[in-house]
Parts: sequence; structure tokens; C-alpha cells
Amino acid sequence: MSTVVPFLAIAIFAVAFFFIATEKIDKVKVVLVASGVMALTGLIPGSEVFFSEHEGIDWNVIFLLLGMMIIVGVIRQTGLFEFLGIWAAKRSRGRPYRLMVMLMLITAVASPILDNVTIIMLVVPVTIVVCNRLHIPAQPYLIAEILASNIGGAATLIGDPPNIIIANRAGLSFNDFLVHMAPIVVIVFVLFVLLTYVLFRKEFRYNAEHVEAVMALQEGRAIKDKPLLIRCLIILAFVIFAFAMPFITVNPSVIALLGGGVMALVSGMDAEAIVGEVEWSTLVFFAGLFVMVSGLVHTGVITAIGDWAVSVVGDNYFVAATTLLFGSAVLGAFFDNIPYAATMAPIVEGLTDGISDPRTEGGMWWAFALGADFGGNGTAVAASANVVGISLAGRAGHPISFWQFTRYGIIVTIFTTLIAWAYVYLRYFA
Repeated sequence: MSTVVPFLAIAIFAVAFFFIATEKIDKVKVVLVASGVMALTGLIPGSEVFFSEHEGIDWNVIFLLLGMMIIVGVIRQTGLFEFLGIWAAKRSRGRPYRLMVMLMLITAVASPILDNVTIIMLVVPVTIVVCNRLHIPAQPYLIAEILASNIGGAATLIGDPPNIIIANRAGLSFNDFLVHMAPIVVIVFVLFVLLTYVLFRKEFRYNAEHVEAVMALQEGRAIKDKPLLIRCLIILAFVIFAFAMPFITVNPSVIALLGGGVMALVSGMDAEAIVGEVEWSTLVFFAGLFVMVSGLVHTGVITAIGDWAVSVVGDNYFVAATTLLFGSAVLGAFFDNIPYAATMAPIVEGLTDGISDPRTEGGMWWAFALGADFGGNGTAVAASANVVGISLAGRAGHPISFWQFTRYGIIVTIFTTLIAWAYVYLRYFA
């Protein structure tokens, strides 16, 4: 392969990322054109881009999102989100910071169980209802929830997609993640809640008149179809159970599609109405983004970066863990952390092959996992939850720009990564 080829892939990706970041052109159009140019110039692995797990579109992610969009779309018809929105607003009595903490706590607790993408699809509509009722901008609350979902999702094997990739490569179990990741996630989340008061303090607004109107509402009246709601909650419970149980080996995307199909069947809704609930532009954006990243993978750009890092750190394993942690956080902020994790996992496996101490070997993998997960907060396109949440917000009339999200995401990524670094040192290398 010519030495010019990797630089061409980098150039195309950089130009596309510039237009996504500046929002001068719709991001869906950008990724379609960029992925098309990469295909025409032979930078992607031909038709293998549709079939390869490591150098192509991750259909498991696409179909997981599709299934959950159908599930959320049907549940929305029951009025459940309106009910939860009024309930949350009344419990917080409209106090902005209290409301934000409630919503973040719900998100962070549910993300390790459902996975952060799914919980964002469920919580964002609730948040928008709350903010509309209180006549306050939803963007600060939505950004805080997305950031909380990426932090909370890091706690378990199923909470964040990179964890599944890492677990498969390293032979780690569900309980391994609970023992090693959950403690630091709890610490980071508590400190993150305190940080949000500083980050968003200028955005908090309290309007007594609107709060009084909300307090007078009866949330029970928001439920439009109670029998359908009961059926939907039963199906959703089975979907969550299937996600969480380690003895169910079916891919989560299959579970989500099956759940979405059954929910559509029992809803009695027209197929056209159900299809209309799907965020097709989000799915197309993900597909195009996967193709763009496959160009960097296929031309050896990401592998070269990983190999360079390995050669620099040598057998100084704490330096190697530090490089993995901060390197993953930085790279994961600019590339979707799912394909990034899939690309880097074999490199990390090779790096740990010569380590005889299980504690040190584990420290390398956990540093990699923490960097990939927390790096997902770095920019608006760094993680699936970010893209989905921002898309849902825009569709509901509360647009979040690339830089509006990223200016908070960068601060949170630096903050959480530094805490994770101290944790990795004290637990695995001190």
C-alpha cells in the first residue's frame, strides 16, 4: 500500500470532521459524501465494508438502535413520558439543579442495566416534556444526561458497547466489570454531579409561575392508553431481562429487534406510523460514520498509532496503562468508541501477552476500558449515546450544536480521565 494512501484517508476524515464540527453542512450529507469518496478512492475494503466486524459497518449497533427506536416510539403513544415528566417536575418542585440531579441519577443508574444508548432513548423524551412544562431550555439537562449515561454505562459489561468488545477479547466476565469498573464509576459519578453545578450554573432558571402550574397538574391523567401501557411495560421488562442475563447469549440487537416487533404487533398501530417513529437520519449517520472509520482502519492509520504507542512505552507497564487510558480518551473523543475499541483491542491483547502478573495485566485492560468509555464524552460524535440524544433533541425542537455539547464534554472527559488514572495507579500499580 502506498504511503500516500493513509494520509489521503486522514485528509478525507479531517475535512468531514471539520464540517460536522462547524455544522456548515448537515452531518448526514457530510458522512455520505465522505464515505462515498473513500469508496471511490479505494480506501475502504470494498464490499467487505458491509460484512466485516472490524473494518466495516457494525450492523449490531444499527439494528439495536432500530429496535429500541420502535420500542420507544410505541411507548410514547401511551402517554408514559408525559406522566414521568410531570412526576419528575413535581418531585423536584421545579428547582433546576435538583431536577438535573434527579434526571442524571435515573440515567446513570439505568445505563449499566439497559446500556447507555437505550436509556438515552427513554430519558430524552421525558426530559423534553419536563422542560416544556416548566418553559425552560432543555439543552443543559439533555447534555448532562448524555454525559451521565456514558459514565454510568462504564460500570458493567453491557452498559457501554466498547465493554462488550473488550470483554470478548480479554475473556472478562460480567462480574469482572462489576468488581473492577463499578467502584470507580460510582466515585466519578458523585464528583460529576458536583461538577455539573459549576458547569451549568448560568443555565439554571426558575420561574415560580410555571412551576405552580406544573404542581397543579395530575400526572395520572397523562396516560392515554392504560391497557397498551401495561402490554408495553411487560415486553420492555422481558427485553431488559434478556439484555441483563448472562445466560442469554443472543446478540442484543436481535433482542431489541424482536422486542420492537412484538411491541409493534400488540400496539395495533399502522406500520407507517411505527416507521415514522424511527430516527432514520441517525441510523444513516452511523452507517456513514462506520464507513469513514473503516477507511482509517483499512489503511492502517489507527493500527499505526497503536503500534507507535506500544513501541514508545516498552515494558514500563504503568506508562503503557497511562498511554492506553489517555490515548483512548483522546482518540475515543474523535472516533466513535465502538469501532475504536474493536480496532485497538487486538493491540492491547498483544501488549499484555508478555505480562505474567495478573494484577498488572488487568490494569492494562481496565485502563483501556476506562479511556474508551470516558472518552465517549469528549465530542458530540464520540459515542452512540451522544449522536442519538442530540438527534432526538433536534427533532423535538431543542437543537444542540456540536460545540455546545463538546465544550462541556471536553471538560468532563479530562476530569473523569484524571480520576480514573489515579484509580488505575492505586489499584493495579502502586
